Amino acid sequence: QEQLVESGGGLVQTGGSLRLSCAASRSIFSHNAMGWYRQAPGKERELVAAITLGGSTYYADSVKGRFAISRDNSKNTLYLQMNSLKPEDTAMYYCAECPGTAWGTCWAVDSWGKGTQVTVSS
Repeated sequence: QEQLVESGGGLVQTGGSLRLSCAASRSIFSHNAMGWYRQAPGKERELVAAITLGGSTYYADSVKGRFAISRDNSKNTLYLQMNSLKPEDTAMYYCAECPGTAWGTCWAVDSWGKGTQVTVSS
């Protein structure tokens, strides 16, 4: 099983920014779409953003215009730039390899890393 390591989480005030990183093995970055997910206490895990190898992106309505997903294939790293953070963005954030090349496959992920905690204070 390939390992994904998330980092970059922390505590920020409302309106602040964070950039999450996800380091992956080369085999993941060779072809599959990648996604960022989050899970708040008492809530289901949700897909926040996804990106294909070619750069096609998906964003959940709740983060459109505030978050930006990107990938550096040369560094095998996935990023999530989060701006204008709100208390409702507080959650554990996970990255994951999607089962296929299209971001539409990212709802079928069932393997998770340890995640990185994001806490937004009001």
